[in-house]
Amino acid sequence: MSYTTVIGLEVHVQLQTKTKIFCSCVNRFNPDAPNTQTCPVCLGLPGSLPVLNQEAFELSLVTALALNCQIAPFTKWDRKQYYYPDLPKGYQISQYDLPFSHDGWLAATAENGVRRKIRIRRAHLEEDAGKNIHDESGRGSDSQVDLNRAGTPLLEIVTEPDIRSAAEAKSFLEEIHLLLTFLGVSDCNMQEGSLRCDANVNLQLQDGSATPIVEIKNLNTFRGVEAAITFEAERQLQEYEKTGRKLGDAGVEKQTRGWDAHRGLTYAQRGKEEASDYRYFPDPDLLPVTVSAERIASIKTSLPRLPAQRREDFESKLGLSTYDTDVIMNQGPTFADYFQQAVEVSGNAKQTANWMTQEVLRELNEKRISIQQFPMPSGVLGSLVKHVVDGEISVKSAREIFNTGMHLTFQDVPSNFEGIPTPPPSLTPSWIQQEIATKGLKIVSDTGALDNAIAAALAESAKAIEDFRSGKQQALGAVIGKVMKQVKGADPKTVRELIIQKLNS
Repeated sequence: MSYTTVIGLEVHVQLQTKTKIFCSCVNRFNPDAPNTQTCPVCLGLPGSLPVLNQEAFELSLVTALALNCQIAPFTKWDRKQYYYPDLPKGYQISQYDLPFSHDGWLAATAENGVRRKIRIRRAHLEEDAGKNIHDESGRGSDSQVDLNRAGTPLLEIVTEPDIRSAAEAKSFLEEIHLLLTFLGVSDCNMQEGSLRCDANVNLQLQDGSATPIVEIKNLNTFRGVEAAITFEAERQLQEYEKTGRKLGDAGVEKQTRGWDAHRGLTYAQRGKEEASDYRYFPDPDLLPVTVSAERIASIKTSLPRLPAQRREDFESKLGLSTYDTDVIMNQGPTFADYFQQAVEVSGNAKQTANWMTQEVLRELNEKRISIQQFPMPSGVLGSLVKHVVDGEISVKSAREIFNTGMHLTFQDVPSNFEGIPTPPPSLTPSWIQQEIATKGLKIVSDTGALDNAIAAALAESAKAIEDFRSGKQQALGAVIGKVMKQVKGADPKTVRELIIQKLNS
C-alpha cells in the first residue's frame, strides 16, 4: 500500500548560559559529581522563588528571529504538571498558550535534493528536568537521579507536521544544529544532551485514512532520528495491514515509544498525553515578559550572516559546489570565517576549498585540534594557494611548504597539548617566498633548460619510450622523474606535455 509519511519534530536545545534559567546555579555538564550544581530553587524546596535569567531570554529571542519567527509582545510562564523522579517540584515551568515566538520556518533538504521550507509552529522557553540513570545490566540495581541538569534553560522548537521523510527530518535537525552553532546560543553537544528531539510520526494512507500518531522520545543523534523514523513508518504500515486500526477508531490512542539504537527498533512506553493531562496554569511566581518593537529590530540588525545566507554566498558568488560548501559549513562558523579570509588573499575559492577540506582538515583531525588552534594564519594559507594559482609553484611544492610550516610549529608540542600552538615568527607570506627561493621550488619557465634535460632523459630511456609507444601511459613516469631531478622546480604536467610533443614529432 502506498502512503505518505507525516512527521513533526519537537527539538530541545540547552542554551549556553553561565547559570540556570531561574537560579544562580552554574549551567555546566558535570556527570562526575551528580547533584552538586543544585540549590533550593532547582530542587523545588518550599519557600524558594524563581527569577528569570535575562541572558536565556535574549538567546531565545536571537534564535527565534533567526528561525523567521514572529515575536509576541507579551508572554507569560506556565506550570506543566506531571510527576517523574527527575522533576523535584512536581511541575515544569514552561509556556503554554502565550509562547514568546510563533509562525517561523527553516529550509531543509528533501530526498529529491530540493530545499523546502518547514514551518515552525512555535519556539518557547522552559526549564529542563534532571536525569534518571537506570541500571540496564539486568542485575536489578536501583535507578539513580542526577539533578545537576534540573533548571537548565531549554528552548523547545516545534515544527508543523510538514516533514515527509526520515531523510528530510535528519536534514532539518542538521540545519537546526548548524544554525544554533553559527549563532553561538548552544554548544549542540548531542552526546551530552544539549540537542535532542522527539519525533511525531504517522502515515497518511492512499485510502484517505491515517495510522495513529506515535511520538518517539529523546532521539539524540542524526542517524538515530533517521533510523527511528524509518523503522516506525514500516512498523505502522505492517500494524495497519494486520489490524486495520486507524486514527479515529474507538479505542485507538496516540502512543509514546522509545528508540533502542542497539536493536534498531522502537518500543512502547505509554499512551501519549494531551495538553489537558498536564493541567497547565499560569505560574504565580514569575512576572510576564514584554518585548518592544525596538528591541526586536535591534536584534534583527545584529544577527550575523546565517548559514543559509553563507551557503548562498559560497555557491552563487564564489562558485563552490554544494559538496564543498557543505563540508566547509559543517565545520562551524570559525572554519567558514577562516576559509573566507583565505579566499580574499588567494583570489580562488575552489583551490582554497580544496586546501581547506584536504590539508587543513587532515591536520585538524590528526592532531585533534580545532580551527581556533590551527597555527597557520588564514592570510598565510591564502598566500600559499595564490602562488599555486598564479603558476609560480606546483601543488606538490606547496604541500612541501605547508608540511614544513606544520613541522616547525608542532615539533616541540607534546601530544596531549590542549592550547593554541604558537607558530614560529617566520610563518608569514614572506617566509613562503623564502622557502620557494631557498628550495628552488619556483616552476621553471626556461624551455631551453627543460628541452636539454628532456633530451638527456629520453636518451637514457629507450625501454620506457618503447613501452609508452605500445600504449603504456605510465611508462613516462620514470622519464619525468629524471627531468625533475635534473631541473628543480620543473612542473610535472609541463614536463609530461613536452615529452609527449617530442615523442610525437
